[in-house]
Amino acid sequence: MPEGTLCNKNPITTKEQLDALLADKTGKIYYEEMKHLEVDTEKLAETLQATCKSRIRTWLEICAHCGLCADSCFFYLANQKDPTQVPAYKIQSTLGEIVRKNGQVDNAHMRYCMDVAWGKCTCCNRCGTFCPYGIDMGVMFSYLRGLCFSQGFVPWELKIGSGMHRIFRAQMDVTPEDFVETCEWMCEEQQEEWPGLEIPVDKVGADILYTCNAREPKHYPEDIAEAAILFHIAGEDWTVPSEGWDQTSLTMFAGDWEGCRLQVEGIYRAIEKLKPKRVLGTECGHAHRATVIEGPYWLGREDGRPPVPYLHYTEWVAEALRTGKLKIDPAKRIKEPVTLQDSCNYIRNYGLKEVTREIMSYIVEPGYFVEMEPCKEYNFCCGGGGGLNGIGIYRQWRNIGFKVKRDQIKATGAKLVIAPCHNCWDAIRDMEEIYELGIRWSFLKPLLLKMVIVPEHLKPKEEAEEEE
Repeated sequence: MPEGTLCNKNPITTKEQLDALLADKTGKIYYEEMKHLEVDTEKLAETLQATCKSRIRTWLEICAHCGLCADSCFFYLANQKDPTQVPAYKIQSTLGEIVRKNGQVDNAHMRYCMDVAWGKCTCCNRCGTFCPYGIDMGVMFSYLRGLCFSQGFVPWELKIGSGMHRIFRAQMDVTPEDFVETCEWMCEEQQEEWPGLEIPVDKVGADILYTCNAREPKHYPEDIAEAAILFHIAGEDWTVPSEGWDQTSLTMFAGDWEGCRLQVEGIYRAIEKLKPKRVLGTECGHAHRATVIEGPYWLGREDGRPPVPYLHYTEWVAEALRTGKLKIDPAKRIKEPVTLQDSCNYIRNYGLKEVTREIMSYIVEPGYFVEMEPCKEYNFCCGGGGGLNGIGIYRQWRNIGFKVKRDQIKATGAKLVIAPCHNCWDAIRDMEEIYELGIRWSFLKPLLLKMVIVPEHLKPKEEAEEEE
């Protein structure tokens, strides 16, 4: 069967196609069709010829099979050091085989590649940190995902996610109208406690343009309200775009490179239209990577940068605390053992390790912040990154992988984990449900709102009078 009705080589581009895929609960029909999907070996060979250049081919050739990447992988450690979980083995047995055979591989091999690329790797690239040859395994697994996507071998949930981005320019079915209405609703909800609070939409020339994760307006609208309140307290001149507001990229997780380009193009179009001095993204790691690190290259920008400076939320928080725009009440600082989850995408891959620790110095009472071991750029992935959190068929594999992060957190003795990243937040939540450590987890925004000093002129009139 060259093409299935649901499982095929074509990306989702219409609402009808998306609805049909969504109707196939858990992807039962989709995966059955995948067993019979024919590999277009001629097209695969052409793709390799056009895109698999000297860097990846050299990496595959120079890998010394030394095994130094083994202990770097949380999947390897969590699976009792299974040799098939060594990163070098995983990439050589998948992408390496496709390259050696110049694309002449069968359905069974492509399904194996899919299982490894999404079920046994989160593209965290911790292994690349330890490779003596500097082989970037994250790049190679991402490339493998792109090959799989082009041939129709992609997890059901990520085929859906790719379609969502292509249709709605968001990872969920949230339209520009839905987003604006959510912002208005959140603003109205806060008026009693925060008179004068605004969530400006499409304001031209603001100091800050704020972009978020589609899950916020869809499932956690309070996150948008919290961001607005903190901007309000800090006295920021800010706005949100009615279009181009979602900076996430399930297309990147799916290996849908054209979809990646389309998604970032919409965000950059909003930047160019509204002309902010800079852009600030929410507490999301992969969104920052897609929009700020990879995005400029997907769009062919020669300088490799977004149109204006684009900050991760932790950068703005550290700056606001440092400059006094946000001031912390010392009596309300965290006074219990607390630890910090380092997001792979803005710590290991963007270098913000000291920025997050600067924030800890303001919000945690001295002596209570406990580092995970290892930490910073050597920290392990949360266990759910790279799209793994949302893929049902690999759920048990993910849950086994959680053991490494579970043991890291347990060793700190902390009962509160600060996780300024959506995937990390989700993974730690799910890990707690499974392993019951008795911990709590939080983004930065709700913690800051509990301890920030509110200027008198921003308090409700009655409250200000009572304090007098």
